[in-house]
Amino acid sequence: MHVRQLLDTKAKNFIETVSEMQTLSDVVRRLAELKIGAVVVTDGDGGVTGIISERDIVRQLAAKGPSCLSSAVRDTMTKNVISAVPNDVAEDLLGKMTAGRFRHMPVIDDGTLIGILSIGDVVKAKMDSITAENEALEGMIRGF
Repeated sequence: MHVRQLLDTKAKNFIETVSEMQTLSDVVRRLAELKIGAVVVTDGDGGVTGIISERDIVRQLAAKGPSCLSSAVRDTMTKNVISAVPNDVAEDLLGKMTAGRFRHMPVIDDGTLIGILSIGDVVKAKMDSITAENEALEGMIRGF
């Protein structure tokens, strides 16, 4: 399965973004409101400049305490974003996410942010594929 297919299977492909100038408090509020684990950081032209996740914020809280919540996203975000393209294979994403120990990956097509996938999205698609394959094999064995 390819990334494009994964994006197509998501109920909605809303991409929450923030700017580098917003505060960590702003991000915490959005993460909680939307029940998501990360947001993509974009510049004024929609280009991806980073990503910020729950883990990034928790690390800052542990290191600097609650006062860090007033700091700008640019001071905490992951700047070297690993992203996917629509033709990437889903299994490859699992490998990249596992190796990099991160759970969210922006999808960029021709320089434009078109989606974000979580490791849960990829695992669910893989499990659905395995289930469908098993059902097909059972059907063949039973002669259906």
